Amino acid sequence: MQRLLASSLVAATPRLLPIADSFLSRRRRPRSSPLPALLFNRRYWSKPRKVSRGISMASRKVNKQGDLCNEGMLSHILWWKEKMERCRKPSSMQLTQRLVYSNILGLDPTLRNGSLKVGNLNMEMLQFKSKFPCEVLLCRVGDFYEAIGFDACILVEHAGLNPFGGLRSDSIPKAGCPVMNLRQTLDDLTRCGYSVCIVEEIQGPTQARARKGRFISGHAHPGSPYVFGLAEVDHDVEFPDPMPVVGVSCSAKGYCLISVLETMKTYSAEEGLTEEAVVTKLRICRYHHLYLHSSLRNNSSGTSRWGEFGEGGLLWGECSGKSFEWFDGKPTEELLCKVREIYGLDEKTVFRNVTISLEGRPQPLYLGTATQIGMIPTEGIPSLLKMVLPPNFGGLPSLYIRDLLLNPPSFDVASAIQEACRLMGSVACSIPEFTCISAAKLVKLLESKEVNHVEFCRIKNVLDDTLFMSRNTELSAILNKLLEPASVVTGLKVEADILVNECSFISQRIAEVISLAGESDQAITSSEYIPKEFFNDMESSWKGRVKRVHAEEEFSNVDIAAEALSTAVIEDFLPIISRVKSMMSSSGPKGEICYAKEHEAVWFKGKRFTPNVWANTPGEQQIKQLKPAIDSKGRKVGEEWFTTIKVENALTRYHEACDNAKSKVIDLLRGLSSELQDRINILVFCSMLLIVTKALFGHVSEGRRRGWVLPTISPLCKDYVTEEISSELKLLGTFPYWLDTNQGNAILNDVHMHSLFILTGPNGGGKSSMLRSVCAAALLGICGLMVPAASAVIPHFDSIMLHMKAYDSPADGKSSFQIEMSEIQALVNRATTRSLVLMDEICRGTETAKGTCIAGSIIERLDNVGCIGIVSTHLHGIFDLPLSLSNTDIKAMGTEVVDGCIQPTWKLMDGICRESLAFQTARKEGMPDLIIRRAEELYLTMNTNKQTSSTAHHESSIANSTANNLVDKPDCLKNGQEHPSGTFELLQKEVESVVATICKKKLLDLYNKRSISEVIEVVCVAVSAREQPPPSTVGRSSIYIIIRRDNKLYVGQTDDLVGRLIAHRSKEGMQDTTILYMVVPGKSVACQLETLLINQLPLKGFKLLNKADGKHRNFGISLVSGEAIAAH
Repeated sequence: MQRLLASSLVAATPRLLPIADSFLSRRRRPRSSPLPALLFNRRYWSKPRKVSRGISMASRKVNKQGDLCNEGMLSHILWWKEKMERCRKPSSMQLTQRLVYSNILGLDPTLRNGSLKVGNLNMEMLQFKSKFPCEVLLCRVGDFYEAIGFDACILVEHAGLNPFGGLRSDSIPKAGCPVMNLRQTLDDLTRCGYSVCIVEEIQGPTQARARKGRFISGHAHPGSPYVFGLAEVDHDVEFPDPMPVVGVSCSAKGYCLISVLETMKTYSAEEGLTEEAVVTKLRICRYHHLYLHSSLRNNSSGTSRWGEFGEGGLLWGECSGKSFEWFDGKPTEELLCKVREIYGLDEKTVFRNVTISLEGRPQPLYLGTATQIGMIPTEGIPSLLKMVLPPNFGGLPSLYIRDLLLNPPSFDVASAIQEACRLMGSVACSIPEFTCISAAKLVKLLESKEVNHVEFCRIKNVLDDTLFMSRNTELSAILNKLLEPASVVTGLKVEADILVNECSFISQRIAEVISLAGESDQAITSSEYIPKEFFNDMESSWKGRVKRVHAEEEFSNVDIAAEALSTAVIEDFLPIISRVKSMMSSSGPKGEICYAKEHEAVWFKGKRFTPNVWANTPGEQQIKQLKPAIDSKGRKVGEEWFTTIKVENALTRYHEACDNAKSKVIDLLRGLSSELQDRINILVFCSMLLIVTKALFGHVSEGRRRGWVLPTISPLCKDYVTEEISSELKLLGTFPYWLDTNQGNAILNDVHMHSLFILTGPNGGGKSSMLRSVCAAALLGICGLMVPAASAVIPHFDSIMLHMKAYDSPADGKSSFQIEMSEIQALVNRATTRSLVLMDEICRGTETAKGTCIAGSIIERLDNVGCIGIVSTHLHGIFDLPLSLSNTDIKAMGTEVVDGCIQPTWKLMDGICRESLAFQTARKEGMPDLIIRRAEELYLTMNTNKQTSSTAHHESSIANSTANNLVDKPDCLKNGQEHPSGTFELLQKEVESVVATICKKKLLDLYNKRSISEVIEVVCVAVSAREQPPPSTVGRSSIYIIIRRDNKLYVGQTDDLVGRLIAHRSKEGMQDTTILYMVVPGKSVACQLETLLINQLPLKGFKLLNKADGKHRNFGISLVSGEAIAAH
């Protein structure tokens, strides 16, 4: 669950500005390409081929240019040699022929541009490379990022770049990318598992022939992007999911999985895991590096290839096809040393231990269990995770629920989660939208001081949402309940009062510095004669970020410089423009004041404006002052571009003022980042608290929609053992988690389990569905979540183990029966009296008689253990065995005869079902009738006393309905203006008052006519921008009024207020929509009130968008007289 701390949606990420934008230079740079979520998937490479130049003793000697390879670099050079041997593109393969292995760059000094003299660029890059020898080095050179030697080959092989200078054989390997493509290049490299070290140039004027200074500005790793310069971008930035460094070891306690997150500076060491649990975690985790401890070699078989036989085989099969390294020593300490080495961290760097103890907690899900309920995506198996949350409810909340289900919490935490869910189901007030930010993103941006103003606004939203909950009576109770679950995930303990005080302080501090709304004192400069685009390009990158009061001097200097520039343009260019206009003709002079975007300058552009005869007429003096415009390198721009000394001086002063103002803004942003570093823990905790809260609110909404309930959880761990506690599992009205009872396609069953069940039933009769249903309900229950049932009592099991079908593994040389026995022995050996064990059709992969005996022995063993569970089977010979059973019941999935045909009822009942419906199932799946008839004949010869019948199979069709909501773009958005907040609040209160009066009178009238059973209290609830209705509205009829910023109203009614509001807000211009809603008794009443409001609100002076709906036949009753309503 620690991994969730640094997770971030996974979804399409916004565009990031290039690194060049971060430099305070006068010229602007183009924007970069998108940065998708980073992935890592190392491949198992084929046998390497020879490279023309191997490592020889001579290559390690001192050459003419000095000692370039010491013993410390030898292992890294060998590492790069292996990478070069894996190149497969023809162009990169040709480049590898020009490498030598005498230095960490792979540079041949004898080739063209290969000199490694002290002071040149190659030597400078060699020195940078020596600091991070296993990272690709990209060095900024002008408008490009360049790589040489090994790194150039990697760029050509994995980033799709062409080598500089083509494939000429007399030059060193060299490649690179433009500044604008840096993000895409980093994405390509990190996706392939490479880390990248980026070297930037120090911007600013330099002396002639002087080499620019360079510095390492940052690194890009898989799951950890390059953030240098992000403080200057003008939009939010998204981070990929973090990738930990993972190590696996083995001891007498079991397996140990160590996970280290460099970004968070945290690690966890989960001990006592089973082999299946380790493999499950490795399969769902995308990691940067995998290390296997030497203790894994000492397996029970004693073979040189660990895991070749017996214990360890499953783990070996998971790791053998992936890239990993061995390590020795104390596992945790050695792995932390490896991490410091990989990321170039100081030896004194401290990592915080966030390990969650397994004591008192259920075992993590086994691989087979997670697979068979879809927690690990598997074709054909419904995903439990997708049913627990609303559709399209992904990102960080989804990751939290997934990790919660894969790693069930302790009884205390589960109880806290359940109580929070119970409170959420009864909340009547509006709730925040719950801004979610990845903790890894928070930490990395704050530590690197690269938080931009947009991200500060999102951080403030997180804090304000937390404060909103703390100040609301209903929500504060939920907040207090969720402190413990958030503490478990973050490894941080924060008291409620401290949390509120810290949130209030940080939110206030951000509000003091960051510009949160469009202040009038930060409008972009405008001039009648200078193109608006010029001022917008010059000032939009820094205005509106911080409050002006903190940079008053710099902002004032910009205003003064802009005024001076405007004056210079008016005095030097305007008379020429006036002269040109007065002589307008098709072949006459032309001239205008233009913005040269590429040069960030305002110049005069014209031709044929010089008079043939100077007659001292207006404008001639200004024409004489013109001179050709030149670019930053002193070259003439073109024949039509002109400027004057006065305009050029004013332009220079304006650029300097803008640069100073931008520098001041960036300093303020970075200063605030530095200030908040001391409170990173509070921010991380708040972020996770909102992620948990949003996830559970979403779960409660979806659970209520699906008809799920919160179960009663009974403790079964040693800390809670009392005589009062029952070990029974009771599920009343349970149904498969992937079916929706609202659509009427689910068969309800009652399951009372205080012992082991032997379950029989026909093919397609629901045995496997029953096992998955019980497994899912038990898992959801012990996690504190809602379950698919009418009511439930669920013990807090110490493990939930589900075994279903097994397949063979030719790669391991194992048959399906071998794999089945391997999995079942793990379940049987670990089962306790507090376990839930579910096995589907065991021992079907071998000879029937012996398989029956093995199955009977397994059942007898589980009966002796005393666990709760289900063993389904078609081996009816089990009931003829002399088994010693005292804790086992016999159950079956029922059948019935309909029109002479046997059909399954999918209902659980007592007894044994010996009818398999095998022939009908085979016929339904397309088996030729000739084969089926012959099978029936053979069956009759074996069992003359049995008859066969056919069954028809009916599939229910599921109808999906969608709601159409037509939303016009508000006039206020079309005009770029909004009404003042005070006016809008008055309108909201007026609408609320009128709606309450109309509805109150109508509901009283309905009660008098006995149309409703009781007088309903009219309560209008407001849901403002960035808020949403509570889960208590799910499945209940309500009317709602949308109040738009143009003062127009929209009246509607729905049984799914949350979904309807999401649909409305998805329309352009409706994102910040405010609504009023009222829960009413039934859809009929809602329709009547909707029609009444549509017809009456216009009479009260309100503008309605859907006034015509009041006459629609589906909108309820006829018009009620205005006089009757006005009489209040």
